[in-house]
Order: sequence, then C-alpha cells, then structure tokens
Amino acid sequence: MGSIYLIRHGQASFGAENYDVLSTLGMQQAEILGDYLIETGVTLTACFSGEMQRQQDTALATLSRYSEANLSAPVLNIDSAFNEIDADRVIRLIVPHIIEQEPNAINSLRNPLQNRAEFQRLFAMIMQRWAADIDDIPEYLRWSRFIQNVEAGLERVLSNAGADAQIGIFTSGGTITAFLHLLTGISADRAFDLNWQIVNTSLSRLKFRNDSVVLTSFNSHAHLDLLKNKKLITYR
Repeated sequence: MGSIYLIRHGQASFGAENYDVLSTLGMQQAEILGDYLIETGVTLTACFSGEMQRQQDTALATLSRYSEANLSAPVLNIDSAFNEIDADRVIRLIVPHIIEQEPNAINSLRNPLQNRAEFQRLFAMIMQRWAADIDDIPEYLRWSRFIQNVEAGLERVLSNAGADAQIGIFTSGGTITAFLHLLTGISADRAFDLNWQIVNTSLSRLKFRNDSVVLTSFNSHAHLDLLKNKKLITYR
C-alpha cells in the first residue's frame, strides 16, 4: 500500500499584518519534522503543497533536511486544492449575520491578540455556520465547493501515484478538516471540533490502494514530543 502524509504548516505569524509567514519557531518545527521523517525511514517519493507561503516554506524546510543528509528529496508541486479556507472572506460575509447577537464581533476579530479566547470562540462559531451552509454566500466560497476542490486534488495525487508511493502534502488545518470529513464520513461540525486540536507540523497518515483511501492516524506530533519542550507544540 502507498501512504500519504497530510502535514500541517509550521507556526505562522498569528496576529501580525501578514499571517502567511512562518515564525522562527515554525521553521524549527519543519526542520525537526524533516529529521524525524529521515530517522523513521520515510522516503518521500512525491511532495505537494497549496499556494500559501507558509505551506510551501514548511515543505521546503522539511525537504532541506533530506538534502543536508545527502538523501534524495522530491520536487515540490503546487496545487491550489490544498489551499487553506479563505477565512478572511468567509468572516466578512458571515459577520453581518451574527452582529445582532454578537455586537463586539468585529472588534474582537480585528484584534485577536487582545483576547485570544474570544477570537477563537467567534471564529469557531463562524466556521460552524459556514460548514452548515446556512448563510447566503457565493457558491465558489461555500464549504461544499471547498470539499469538492480537496477531493479533486486527492484524485490528482492518486492518479500519478505508484503502488508503494510515500507522498507528503503540506497544507493547513481547514484542508485537513475537509479530508477528515471526506474519508471518515463524520459531520462537518465534528470535523471542525477536531480541527482546533491540529498541531503545527503534525502528521495525519492516509493509506491507499488504487483509489481506495483510509485514514490510519491523525494529528501525530511525536517528532515534537520527543524533544520534551512544550514550547514546540503550537496551534496557529
């Protein structure tokens, strides 16, 4: 059987003007992951990421450890199917529907570092509404379309994969949530409950034979746990 490793990007720049930049810690997490994959005998035969800079930089930092160890590493392929949810647009479209019951929502969402817990509560509420398709937003931004795009990306990966391929997909929490929904059949609500637990650079493993795919592990971060440094465990 072949394997696909869904890898969440390293810690990004939460609260900064440009979130889509790995922090110094995020780069370190990616390098630690690369060392761990080498030590555990994972030889990646193909590698993909979405278009986000944080996804690509995580992939490149991980793959660089193979090169530094004089091991072959695949070329990074970019596929927009593995992009993160366009959360900024989704928030702007859904906030008007909740503003009456959440009058401080706009301020809390604009200033996430002032009250992280309140930001997380509101963000989770918005994502749940979005996944339920209860608000009138454009078709191209709907959860159902996002799911279709992720599924199409997976089909493209499988169509070119050898029987024993070991494939890395460097992506984001929302995309991994879509994979959970697609592969396990759990509800979108439950998938998003799990989303908030996904650690930066964690591994979720899929196994496949032909076009049959199963989830065999979720959100493993053993590569970080082994270093016994709690500061390495981050969620944004």
